[in-house]
Amino acid sequence: MLFHFDLKKFQEKVSTQLRPWQRSFQFWVRAADIYTGYKVFQVRASLEKDVKKQEVMWEKQHEVAADKIYSMCSELGGFFLKVAQIVGKPDLAPAPWVKRLVTLCDQAPATPYNVIRVVLEKELGQSIDELFEYFDKDPLGSASIAQVHRARLKGDKNDVVVKVQHPGVQELMMTDIRNLQAFALYIQKTDVKFDLFSVTKEMEKQISYEFDFVREAEAMARIQHFLCQNNKKSPVRVPCVIRDMVSRRVLVMEYIDGIPILKLGDEMEKRGIHPDGKLAAAAKMNILKNLSLAYGQMILKSGFFHADPHPGNILICKGSEVALLDYGQVKDLPDELRLGYARLVLAIADNDPLRASESYRDLGIETLSNCEDEQNEMLRLAQTMFDTKLPPGVTMLQPFAEESSIKKIAVKAFPEELFSVLRTVHILRGLSVGLGINFSCAEQWRPIAEEVLYVAGRLADLVGLEKKWTLTGLSVPNN
Repeated sequence: MLFHFDLKKFQEKVSTQLRPWQRSFQFWVRAADIYTGYKVFQVRASLEKDVKKQEVMWEKQHEVAADKIYSMCSELGGFFLKVAQIVGKPDLAPAPWVKRLVTLCDQAPATPYNVIRVVLEKELGQSIDELFEYFDKDPLGSASIAQVHRARLKGDKNDVVVKVQHPGVQELMMTDIRNLQAFALYIQKTDVKFDLFSVTKEMEKQISYEFDFVREAEAMARIQHFLCQNNKKSPVRVPCVIRDMVSRRVLVMEYIDGIPILKLGDEMEKRGIHPDGKLAAAAKMNILKNLSLAYGQMILKSGFFHADPHPGNILICKGSEVALLDYGQVKDLPDELRLGYARLVLAIADNDPLRASESYRDLGIETLSNCEDEQNEMLRLAQTMFDTKLPPGVTMLQPFAEESSIKKIAVKAFPEELFSVLRTVHILRGLSVGLGINFSCAEQWRPIAEEVLYVAGRLADLVGLEKKWTLTGLSVPNN
């Protein structure tokens, strides 16, 4: 009996088994290089007494680090594209980082069409030719978990979007997250006094959900129903799912025509609208208010919300209408956290240090003070973490800076489930900064927070509340 040895299959098997180890090695080498580069530079910068020269030195160091972070995220792809989306925001990261990382939003390499076809036909149980009038082989976009193609169903006049998962991506992304968790644990013990490990644990839980498109379709339908039920017109447009064309790895939904929010300025110039003029400013404010209103209602009234509003998931349609895409990351907050966050929103909107401190306790956020003016610093930390408006005098958040709130108020414990709210607010802040608007979501959400606390019987001071709701156009709820 002849023994047939398939060398190619053997090489593929070995390569597949080694990939997680190779990625881990690549991550740690690069992460250590970036981190030690900053630590060595901190010593050098501290020796320079001239403030202006020190600023120039920091700018150059950020540029060097930005190139390294960009290389790591773009070459490793997968989960690190999501890391780039979180880090590369104008309010959080140094300008050179933002400039480099903002281009990575939707630059994951596409899976070849022949592979996508196999996945799609296996999941839906029919051939592409049987299902579609036409199917564009070139994807509209490719992200870390899936790519999307434009198509048209047999016997239909409207186009659809077909979302197909990249094969083998789940195992690699879980490897990446566990490496980041170990790195976060080290960082929080040495530099940033914040419970980063809990943050990464919540990221692991949320991202694991993204691989189930059946769950995503249900989330999309639930959010669409909620927003339509709570408004005369939904503040954002949610794509409709095509029934009977959903599986764990394939999702078919309506095609929405629009432009990515990052290209809004270019589109305005094409139409002869000055990006810095009054008309543009009004359109941008309308976009931001509608997007923020949708989030205020989802988070505070429902507790079930879209948790990934990065620029790649936001389209601007005709008449400044906002379309919100990609419901892979959604969060369902327990009522106690939802109501606790509503109390914190009121504390931030009313600039109330005492209520902010009390809200921390209600939410299970454990802090350790390292400053004299503890209560005001706690309020400043709450504004920094949970409002889209930058605190007075702050143009960019620098967690490593000695004067930062996180250096003065160490966050020892942070509820994992609250991280999705934190991340959502930070991404909304990045959008508002990118649009050139210093906008407070806490102020916009104040009446929503008051309403939900009133309905729950948690609002002690009701003097003039009904009158205020009437003046602002809110209906007084029945308790």
